[in-house]
Amino acid sequence: MFEAVLSGFLKPMFGLWIGVLQLSELFVSSVVHLAYGFYIFSSAVALDVTQIFGEHLRPSLRIDVEMENETQKAKSDAVPPIVLVHGIFGFGQGKLRGLSYFAGAEKKDERVLVPDLGSLTSIYDRARELFYYLKGGQVDYGEEHSRAYGHAQFGKIYDQGNYPEWDEDHPIHFVGHSAGAQVVRVLQQMLADKAFKGYENTSENWVLSITSLSGAFNGTTRAYLDGMQAEDGRSLKHICLLQLCRLGVIMYDWLDLAWLKSYYNFGFDHFDMSWKKSGVSGLADFLLGNSGPFASGDWILPDLTIQGSMRLNTRLSTFLNTFYFSYATTCTKKVLGITVPSNIFGIHHLLFLRVLQMSQWRHPPNALPPYKGYKDADWQDNDGALNTISMTYPRIPIEQPNRFVVKDSDCQPLQPGIWYYKIVEADHILFIVNRERAGMKFDLIYDSIFERCRKHVFRTKQVLPNQVQ
Repeated sequence: MFEAVLSGFLKPMFGLWIGVLQLSELFVSSVVHLAYGFYIFSSAVALDVTQIFGEHLRPSLRIDVEMENETQKAKSDAVPPIVLVHGIFGFGQGKLRGLSYFAGAEKKDERVLVPDLGSLTSIYDRARELFYYLKGGQVDYGEEHSRAYGHAQFGKIYDQGNYPEWDEDHPIHFVGHSAGAQVVRVLQQMLADKAFKGYENTSENWVLSITSLSGAFNGTTRAYLDGMQAEDGRSLKHICLLQLCRLGVIMYDWLDLAWLKSYYNFGFDHFDMSWKKSGVSGLADFLLGNSGPFASGDWILPDLTIQGSMRLNTRLSTFLNTFYFSYATTCTKKVLGITVPSNIFGIHHLLFLRVLQMSQWRHPPNALPPYKGYKDADWQDNDGALNTISMTYPRIPIEQPNRFVVKDSDCQPLQPGIWYYKIVEADHILFIVNRERAGMKFDLIYDSIFERCRKHVFRTKQVLPNQVQ
């Protein structure tokens, strides 16, 4: 009798205690993310103000932008560009003013492009945007896709493409960080499928190489911890970090402040979420989940679940004439058989708690596993945002040809159609935003990427940058 009463008392208390812990975790995560976002944004504003004052004080030092662009254009015929594609919450050249998502790595080579794509838009939408960024013209998301997900078919206009000569004879090197790597894979498949209206001659051979830096090939358990339902990989939990993110993004796009969007844009302009087009009633629909990208599922988080990545991977191929290389990052280790963060001081403060959470992640026992043969232990090593197993190479549901690399010299000469992958000790943001954090590692990894693109990856004889007059 006493045990039954005690059990009846302890169960609700235990449930209440778990609820308090979850709310505390949500509060801490929200504060940390907001503080970091404010730090990035305020840094951009401060740089912008500094540049304005600098222009007034030193007018004689202004750069002739047109002459610089003409010089770069002349070099484009001889050297294929290296295109750096940012990940989730990322930004390209021209956003956040003087800040560089790739921490200035683009300055290591004479022909580097850094497109600004939707930071939260779906992998599909970002791949379409990347194509028109390079070739020029108005972004066409496709009639069928646009109708299915309830947004405008046409988006941003690029009056002049950043590499309009792009074709099979002028292929491109792509380097993708995080979700950016999967964006490039989807783009290559679209090129192979001739999925761009008016461009019937596209092929997979327009892509010379793909290098992944902490690439999201097979999804991440972080998506579930932040609020995606593990049961389906599509819907959101009622109370979670991603719900707060959803509300913030909706208000940001609805207010549609031009000066604010000039600094940063989530990329949902084709959903017409502005108050000018949707009004107050439209805002209510967005917030209630009746319309918009979060209602239709046409945003990036569903693509980053294990189930969402599997849906993408079933349609993506590894092509025989393209070179593939991947850097998988990890900052965990085994202690007495338990996976824990490897270095308290070496992991960014924003990610330390996330590394610990992901290392202890367990798939809900009442939910079907995301794929046959799934094991929690395989997904414990991580870098605070992605699981190391996910970053190695595309492996779910079909394992692509691959080879583990210890030293770069071990895999020379490189063969196309194989995913060469290395595992690097680092957290998810070590090689972006803040160059000083990575120290020598930053130079080592980007120098090796650019050297590979220029010296070891080619189909025909190339003219190297130092040979261009």
